[in-house]
Amino acid sequence: MAKLARPRFGSLQFYPRKRAEKFVPSVNWSTIKVDSPGILGFIGYKVGMASAIVKNSTDKAMTVGKRIALPVTILEVPNMKVYSVRFYKNKKVVKDFIVSNDKELKKVVKVPKTLPHFDNFPSDYDDIRAIVYSMPKQTSVKKTPDLIEIAINAPNKLEFVKSIIHKEITLNDFLRFQLLDVRGLTKGKGLVGPVKRFGISLKGHKSEKGRRRPGSLGPWHPARVTFRTPMAGQLGLFTRVHYNSKVIGHGDIKTKDINLKGGFKHYGKINSSYLILNGSVVGPAKRQVLLTPSFRPTKHQAKKKYELIEIVGDTK
Repeated sequence: MAKLARPRFGSLQFYPRKRAEKFVPSVNWSTIKVDSPGILGFIGYKVGMASAIVKNSTDKAMTVGKRIALPVTILEVPNMKVYSVRFYKNKKVVKDFIVSNDKELKKVVKVPKTLPHFDNFPSDYDDIRAIVYSMPKQTSVKKTPDLIEIAINAPNKLEFVKSIIHKEITLNDFLRFQLLDVRGLTKGKGLVGPVKRFGISLKGHKSEKGRRRPGSLGPWHPARVTFRTPMAGQLGLFTRVHYNSKVIGHGDIKTKDINLKGGFKHYGKINSSYLILNGSVVGPAKRQVLLTPSFRPTKHQAKKKYELIEIVGDTK
């Protein structure tokens, strides 16, 4: 006799399963608490995965003092600039100052010909955030910038914002943490069936009306198909987060060239700053990702210490 019950297929944690509205995910900045002052987000572009030869200096590790190989993800991280400054009161925007009208921004937003003076601040506000945009023209990926609102951690946020306006923000201005959360979009798969989308098993080869579909869409009553029924639909291009990614190394390509001989597969060569993270990151090559400090770091990840020796990987 068959089982009367079974666990359902497909986690309800990730509903609705539809394409994300934008490529750079939003962040609940109130959950990120750090001590060091500065910006709390940075935009990067996924180069690809490779193998890194590192020296393991982790205390009490079985391979302490030895050379080991780790799977790593390489991100190209060009500089950023501030597009506008927002003043918040009770979680609502009370004033928004546009401070940049670079010609690259005309492809994504409507910018004024002349910039207003950055003064006449609101008398009553409780938070300041900045909308920043990446400078992918420094890379070989594209020229259109990506915009995202980021939080600021500083004793005097207004003075800090004034200090970074009209200046290029580099990776060194952000990278004060050894553990990062990486937010991005998964690879898009398009329209797929319920077997691939939810992992349901194939029906018997003698079954009627198809094998790659559920045996039943539900009971007679309620007389409708519920959203819990595994059906065909969109797979991929979903927002996901990798927590506690360990920073293996970073630098400027002009100082230390880590490019492979023929360039990285599906990406090409790195032209600006780069960041090397342990493990994988969502999305295909050239996909934009958002880097933020870890909001729930673990001792297991924090105690790891690796010294980068070299990068090895496949070329085109």
